[in-house]
Amino acid sequence: MNGLRAAERNGFLKRLEEINADIVCLQEVKTYPEQLSDQLRNPLNYYPLFNPAKKKGYAGVAIYSKLKPLKIEDKIGLGKFDGEGRSLKVKFSNFILLNVYMPHGGRKKENMGYKLTAYSHLLASLRHHGEVVVAGDFNIAHHEIDLARPNQNHKNTMFTTKERSKIDDLVNLGFEDSFRLFNQKPGYYSWFPYGFDARERNLGWRIDYAFVSKDLRSKMKTSSILKDVTGSDHCPVLLEIEF
Repeated sequence: MNGLRAAERNGFLKRLEEINADIVCLQEVKTYPEQLSDQLRNPLNYYPLFNPAKKKGYAGVAIYSKLKPLKIEDKIGLGKFDGEGRSLKVKFSNFILLNVYMPHGGRKKENMGYKLTAYSHLLASLRHHGEVVVAGDFNIAHHEIDLARPNQNHKNTMFTTKERSKIDDLVNLGFEDSFRLFNQKPGYYSWFPYGFDARERNLGWRIDYAFVSKDLRSKMKTSSILKDVTGSDHCPVLLEIEF
């Protein structure tokens, strides 16, 4: 979101009402709950769940849910990651939702070790699963079809072989990329760099995903990217499951 308070100024509450989703997962909220307006802290008809970073104005995730949460976890067992408020795992009556904001790794790969370690902890936490959705900003484009210029980026952060192998590992655990269940075409991206008219020219990356365990595949109805929703350098990902 690049800041939940900034998103509110850009019409987030109106979009929240229009989309009328049962659950909304947010990443990079960059705020503490006590800094939010009453409407954001307790939006109508939603249970608000927050996991802010210890560092002010940094990272953090949140969930707004119309479904009552039965159990909430905000750690995966990696101190730095957990201190940055990068995950919320919520158990509902019929499935588990994990909202994640994975580290970027750094333009010069200065934080790549941290990123790969965070993925190892994430994967370990998912080894024994039932009906699970893992959604959020993964900061990795999985395949060449998932970014506009793959040939120029094979050695760059978010598209290195080591990073992409972590998504392979997630798939090998039994999770499926919900978007690709419905759309195998190129040209669909969820993040666009600022500048160079990247969004208008569709020069983007697909780094935001909703992975579903195979137990949920038969219940999938649709998965799409809401490119027309602006206000951030990312686009929302929409997932519809019928229980």
